[in-house]
Amino acid sequence: MPLKSHPLWRLIPLLEGDGRLQMAIDSWILKQHRCHNHPPTLRFYTWNPPAISLGRHQKKHLPPHWHTIPLPMVRRPTGGRAVLHQGDLCYAVITSVEKGSLYTIYREISQFLIEGWRRLGLQLHFGSKQYCLSSPNCFHLATAADLVDCRGGKLIGSAILKQGDSILQHGSMLLSPNPQLFEQVFQSPPPQPLIPPSLSLPQIIHSLTAAARDCFRCQFLLQPLSPKEMADIITHGELPPQWALSPQD
Repeated sequence: MPLKSHPLWRLIPLLEGDGRLQMAIDSWILKQHRCHNHPPTLRFYTWNPPAISLGRHQKKHLPPHWHTIPLPMVRRPTGGRAVLHQGDLCYAVITSVEKGSLYTIYREISQFLIEGWRRLGLQLHFGSKQYCLSSPNCFHLATAADLVDCRGGKLIGSAILKQGDSILQHGSMLLSPNPQLFEQVFQSPPPQPLIPPSLSLPQIIHSLTAAARDCFRCQFLLQPLSPKEMADIITHGELPPQWALSPQD
């Protein structure tokens, strides 16, 4: 079992915010955890306003038609391809590991996602297709680092970053994307996983949190980010660059 045993985790309640802030929070918690100043953490968040995030090493030579799309862009601390953050729910897990490959760690952490959605009536499994180098779209294909439903519809795309023995895994769950906006960005329709239509955001978060408690064998302390922490994140955190598309990008 790669994950270190921690009996008490912090649960940060759902937080809506812009992309730079959300990525800065994930990076800040990882840094604090690595310095032994912060417990293992689970959090959920949404993006407002909608934005496109790029993987840490993704090139900024982007599709030409993106210059006509009035969306901010932000770079994630993790790898992967572009994600449109609109109509999605994001999660982040920050903890520490004993040993193991990134793939093994990813599969262990992702069990709480599989179990949480199973309890909501949706069976997920890992994707199997090869990475598509020609597409900037994270949701273009479902690789072994993604979770799909029984029809192959991709619901969750995730990425992971390891610093020392500390891990950040975060990802996007595509719940109710705007089809027109998604197609405008990626020139293809969004995946359509078989999500039960009656599910609410609180129900989804509750089920995933309960599954995380069981999978990680821990208890959660519900604790929002304090004003002092938010000030530290904004002042001393790692706010990633954000830009609007221009013809030079």
